[in-house]
Amino acid sequence: MTTTMAKGTSGHHSEGPTPEQVRRGRRTALLLFLIGFGPMVFATIMYYTGWLNPAGHTNNGELVLPPVPVTEFHLQTSEGELLADRFGPEHADAEWMMLVVAGDCTEPCENLLYLARQVNIALGKHADRITRAAWLGSVPSSLETRWGDEYSAMERLQLRGGEAQAWPAGIRPQQEPRILLIDPFGNVMMHYGNEHSGKALLKDLKHLMKLSQIG
Repeated sequence: MTTTMAKGTSGHHSEGPTPEQVRRGRRTALLLFLIGFGPMVFATIMYYTGWLNPAGHTNNGELVLPPVPVTEFHLQTSEGELLADRFGPEHADAEWMMLVVAGDCTEPCENLLYLARQVNIALGKHADRITRAAWLGSVPSSLETRWGDEYSAMERLQLRGGEAQAWPAGIRPQQEPRILLIDPFGNVMMHYGNEHSGKALLKDLKHLMKLSQIG
């Protein structure tokens, strides 16, 4: 009888982890997350609020609060890859992105394409931490002709068929082109327009690159 009970007890323990093991596993997973991504979260809070920031830095761009995930945009590459699939804590190589969005890409839109390109170059050693992309409703033939020479490093995105876009509050690409700043987690955190200078955008990006260890 004693032998049978011992076997039964052993079989019971092999069925799965105990509640204490589950709790310990969760604590370990949380600790690993905080070690890997805690600095990024903390830096973002500091950036938004100026908390513990002796320089009292304030951003030049328009904050998106709360940040909006790019999943809301339903954008994809020409090969069908969803933009949202490039971001998130599971992607160790996820980068920051400047995304230009516009309806008809007339002069105000092209000004932002040029601004994003020049600011990216001006970042110097941090330039490869930020990618550039654009969603443009329509592009005039003159710009299409020049695109390969002037904006070859800026990826063109398209709307996934049958989906509706949900832009962050205050962003209306059909009326006004914007540059959306997307963090490595896939959230739009700020946006810029023609009222912002290249110097203002560059200052924000340099500050973020200094604070962020992600991307």
